Amino acid sequence: MQSSLIGKVEKAKLYAREPERITFGDFTVTIHGDNHDHITSYRDGCWTCNCPFFETRDWCSHTMAMQKILGVMLPEEARSEEIETD
Repeated sequence: MQSSLIGKVEKAKLYAREPERITFGDFTVTIHGDNHDHITSYRDGCWTCNCPFFETRDWCSHTMAMQKILGVMLPEEARSEEIETD
């Protein structure tokens, strides 16, 4: 393996071990729920989800799941204080 490639692989491993280096800005995911698929997004500093619960509360299990999964990779304002990140 070329030495420059080895260096890139090592740097990738370092970044993967330190997720706090990564910050998500905008993204959309599909969460396959028990009954339906749900489109959950974070864009322009706001969460959205197409589930009925989100429509009345501006949060839901889908947005909370994404906060838990992404943890420190989300901007601070996108994280819920109620969600513990293990």
